[in-house]
Amino acid sequence: MSATLAIPDRPPDRPARRAFNPWIVAPVVAMAAFMEVLDTTIANVALPHIAGNLSVTINESTWVLTSYLVANAIVLPLNGFMSAVFGRKPYFMGCMALFTISSLMVGLAPNFTALLIFRILQGLGGGGLQPGAQAIMRDVFPLEKIGTAMALYGVVVVVGPVVGPLLGGWITDNYTWRWCFLINVPIGVITLFVLSVVLAEPAHQRRIKLRETGIDYIGLGLLALGLAALQIMLDRGEDADWFSSPFIRICAVVAALGLLSALIWEWYQKHPMVDFRMLKDRNLGLATLGMLIFGAVLYSTTALLPLMVQTLMGYDAHEAGMVLAPGGIAIFFLMPLVGFLVPRVPTRWLVTFGVLVNIVALMMMGSLSLQADFAAVVWCRIVQGLGLAFLFVPFNTAAFGYIRKERISDASGILNLFRNIGGSIGIAAAVAYVKNESQIQQNFLAAHVNPMNPAYHSAIGTIVGALRRGGVSAAGALHAAQAVLYGLVKNQAGMLGYIHAYHLLAAAFVLVIPIAMLLRTPRFKTAPAGIE
Repeated sequence: MSATLAIPDRPPDRPARRAFNPWIVAPVVAMAAFMEVLDTTIANVALPHIAGNLSVTINESTWVLTSYLVANAIVLPLNGFMSAVFGRKPYFMGCMALFTISSLMVGLAPNFTALLIFRILQGLGGGGLQPGAQAIMRDVFPLEKIGTAMALYGVVVVVGPVVGPLLGGWITDNYTWRWCFLINVPIGVITLFVLSVVLAEPAHQRRIKLRETGIDYIGLGLLALGLAALQIMLDRGEDADWFSSPFIRICAVVAALGLLSALIWEWYQKHPMVDFRMLKDRNLGLATLGMLIFGAVLYSTTALLPLMVQTLMGYDAHEAGMVLAPGGIAIFFLMPLVGFLVPRVPTRWLVTFGVLVNIVALMMMGSLSLQADFAAVVWCRIVQGLGLAFLFVPFNTAAFGYIRKERISDASGILNLFRNIGGSIGIAAAVAYVKNESQIQQNFLAAHVNPMNPAYHSAIGTIVGALRRGGVSAAGALHAAQAVLYGLVKNQAGMLGYIHAYHLLAAAFVLVIPIAMLLRTPRFKTAPAGIE
């Protein structure tokens, strides 16, 4: 069944409004996207407070994150279609308005059910902000400054997830978890007002008349079903012990069938909701694959480093967040430099340099020990930030280098979708790998902690002697010494799990080098030939 609504094009006799300076438009749309990215992580540290306030378990409270990510994932690839139906400016502002209103409702939610409903609405509104902002930035800057536009967008995407937990923890500790969402309201209202003034509808924006094309309900349904099942599986899999859970197995089957069916169906539709045929463009296809790996490494290390220092090194949540902060600052200052280099250095060499620096950073992480100090961990993240800056900007620049302006919204939605999917897969796989590998290493180490090993007797004797001198009984000292050794073995095994995970991520990053070698450097002096 097709809809009958028709959206008329702008009357030909109405002159297009003069565009504002790109440096006025770009920061405003960047702020809108930054708020959305921030909300993917700002509530992470507030979950115990939400659970206690709304009388649910900690495990149930994680649906606050899952519901948002699922709704977000469904909307991301629809950016091109929705922009073509409603217009880029109306759609972007509509998403901003929905995100702001739903943020208010989440902050005022009287119970957990209401909170989840409003959180889904917030995810639906936020899903159009990332690709919309990227498309607008690519559009308002001239072709020779596309690197600058992608650098500004890169700051939003890469720094946002780092700032989220820090800001969320500070707000929760000093006010209440509700302000993690209510803070969006005044910023959203101001951003909406400024957008209404400075943002213009591009003259080249293609328009779709639904009366003629209809709505691809089957493609939309298959895509939504597949993405929702995939996101739920990745987000809930660790808690449910992965494929030992029937629920996770069902999600995996639904995700695989739904996404494969959606891809096949959309590929052969005349008017698809998501035009996956755009991936036939070599640069867009390669950049999308590269961003999938980029997202996996970025988000997995962003999750693993704080987890490692908290569980093994005794850091609190604030200190763990501070481990990531210097890396975010490094990215913030490096992005403009990379944007400057993009039109001057071939894309493949910029990406290759970024890959090599990331491999060095991951090997540095893999050389850490339980005795590593704060500075050592921070330097790993700073070096990684250098490499990430040299990956994000060139990949995004190359992706749009041969795409016509009227198809930028479609390309941006696909690119952002795959980066987010990569991030979800990376976090889930990395956390599961560390858990399993730590158990394997613990079994291996424990085999050497036995009365037949002279080193065992020496360690036990030293600990027992120290405890006895402190007034502990012989039996109590022996029991405590064995507990201390068990704790040491467990921590060392856990550290080995993280080390091996970092080494594996470094090996995975090598796959990006052949992708980089196949990328074409965009033509910055003439308009791209593009694809239809």
